[in-house]
Amino acid sequence: MDIKSSPLQLLLLLTVSSLLLICHSTSPEELKLCLFFKHSIRNLLDYSISLNLRIADLIVSATMNLFFLVSANDDLELMQTYIVYMGSGKADEVSALSLYTSMLQEVVDSKAAERPILHHYKRSFNGFVVKLTEEEVKRIAEMDGVVSVFPNEMKQLHTTRSWDFIGFPTQVERSTIESNIIIGVIDTGIWPESHSFDDKGLGPPPIASTAAGMPVGMASMLGFGLGTARGAVPSARIAVYKVCWPRCADADILAAFDDAIADGVDILSVSLGGSPNRQYFDNSVAIGAFHAMRNGILTVTSAGNLGPSPATLTNFSPWSISVGASTMDRKFVTKVELGDNKTYEGVSINTFGLKGDMYPLIYGGDAANTSGGSSLARFCVPNTLDPNLVKGKIVLCDGDSSRIAATSTFLAGAVGVLTQGETRRDSASIFPLPGSYLNSHDGANTFIYLNSTRNPTATIFRSKEVKNTLAPAVVSFSSRGPNRLTPDILKPDLVAPGVYVLASWSEISPISGVEGDNRTLPFNIISGTSMSCPHVSGAAAYVKSFHPTWSPAAIKSALMTTAKPLSSKINHEAEFAYGAGQIDPIKAVNPGLVYDAGESDYINLLCGQGYTTRFLRRVTGDNSSCPGTANATARDLNYPSFALQTQLAKSTNATFKRTVTNVGSSVSTYKATVTVSSQGLKIQVNPSVLSFTSQGQKKTFELSIEGTIEETIVSASLVWNDGNFQVRSPIVVYHIE
Repeated sequence: MDIKSSPLQLLLLLTVSSLLLICHSTSPEELKLCLFFKHSIRNLLDYSISLNLRIADLIVSATMNLFFLVSANDDLELMQTYIVYMGSGKADEVSALSLYTSMLQEVVDSKAAERPILHHYKRSFNGFVVKLTEEEVKRIAEMDGVVSVFPNEMKQLHTTRSWDFIGFPTQVERSTIESNIIIGVIDTGIWPESHSFDDKGLGPPPIASTAAGMPVGMASMLGFGLGTARGAVPSARIAVYKVCWPRCADADILAAFDDAIADGVDILSVSLGGSPNRQYFDNSVAIGAFHAMRNGILTVTSAGNLGPSPATLTNFSPWSISVGASTMDRKFVTKVELGDNKTYEGVSINTFGLKGDMYPLIYGGDAANTSGGSSLARFCVPNTLDPNLVKGKIVLCDGDSSRIAATSTFLAGAVGVLTQGETRRDSASIFPLPGSYLNSHDGANTFIYLNSTRNPTATIFRSKEVKNTLAPAVVSFSSRGPNRLTPDILKPDLVAPGVYVLASWSEISPISGVEGDNRTLPFNIISGTSMSCPHVSGAAAYVKSFHPTWSPAAIKSALMTTAKPLSSKINHEAEFAYGAGQIDPIKAVNPGLVYDAGESDYINLLCGQGYTTRFLRRVTGDNSSCPGTANATARDLNYPSFALQTQLAKSTNATFKRTVTNVGSSVSTYKATVTVSSQGLKIQVNPSVLSFTSQGQKKTFELSIEGTIEETIVSASLVWNDGNFQVRSPIVVYHIE
């Protein structure tokens, strides 16, 4: 840092240094977590609440947009729960437990109390869960047969109109074996009493909600989203694996994968995720998806809700599908009227009606709970508001963390809440009380009015459902690429509707998720990549019902190469926001060509990533080995998209090898067309014509990229066209710090 840059930076450096000293010097019994955030207060508070942390101190530098959190936890233990992952293998339960016990005896201090094995995996892969100290972790990680040892952390959770919006109506062609398809769902579980899961008319389940669900007419959330709620494959079966209570532990996630693979599901839908920084085999979802792939099961995962910052994907393994969230052609607006007769329109899903009655309006910063000594009342952070000051009033809060502010004001006894900001205006939350999320300009005007009179008042009206003319676009919260671990594999793969989705809901849970909210309904309107993921799971099951022998990679390819491209003018992160585009299930059934891949292809990819033959044999439990050539790269993986990381204004020259399999017309000739948005790049395909004489025939080609880029992201595409099928693959050449 240039020490002459500014006094503010010097002050900031001193603040950081002081905080780091505090973090270092505080005893483990007192300090649980010291975090440094460089995003927004919404991210900070959402993160702390999601981890159920108690905020002991929070230092905010609004000017630099930097936040520091020190969180205390009285329950800190010297030992943590770890997962010892041991890959594939064959062993009976008795001998496996004996092995695990023997391993523990070698690494655990003889004076230490006996360590029970909390759980062990035995059906589809091997490993166990146990409490260990950091030193014991180091010892056991070095033992033969151990692939990885990682903390048992908690992951976080990430449709009447949506199917019609993407062009998948109720009356579509159905396969006769649709009812034999099983979609395994790994998340919070389902509400079996819901009409969406009524099995009337279905035969017995095969031997082995949004994705699969029976049509339910006149479904809505108190009138919002009125229509027929249905799944993509209504006669398919659902196998539910509940892992979230409400948080989702890695140990439980792996157990669900272990069981689902052994149970013989066809598609796995996983709408949860954790840290964007985990290596593939330190990540429970990536590990589970790898073993699912080995057993012919496609795993569909949510991309995450940490957008729009780059490289925020939480699920990005090459052997699974990563799904971002797109909007559809409806949104909800909520009008606010002030005592000076001025009205503003915010966003929320407000089912309440104040009947036009005016209520006192108060600023959160003027309603601080002084006994708590908090300076965060203006953000309406939990436990910072004085109930005596906000009861029966509408509270105006700073910051755009609407969900947190709404919960806090509700629990403090407020009659309504107004929040303000710009970052999350393309989606809205369901509040436990009347509320609206205003833009910054209207929020500022509301604040001016509040301070211009001794008795400011306001009222909040019931929301209105209006048309969203910009859809589809990728919503701001949807996590973006690029892929942190494998930059030359484009992620996310696809997007699907994930905003304002009407879905089946448990009738024992309040629709806002806040205890004390008495609204319990059979359907709820939800936003998140948790909702876009099951759309793709349903679409994958639909394709699978027509092509039961297709591999997971072939189904993924079909979905990607037939997807509808989105506009980079609306989504500035381009393919790092939407991948190949928005799913089109009908086209995906007949893609023409597919980019297929199997276990050996992913093994070669991992070899190129630096994994050794010895390590990979632990994972697979067989004689898998890395190829003799040491120059294998991710560009050689037979993926349906192309990504190249390079430097700005520096010449690049790269070649990608791909093989396509003919699944269209037996006799056909495809011609390649490349479209590129930059004159600085030359992209060629060799050969540029592929002729097929039978189904199942394979043809190999190379795609070369040469030149320079002057922008951080340059988009291009390759389309193979035989006059009937258009097989499109996105191409991205990019630079990122």
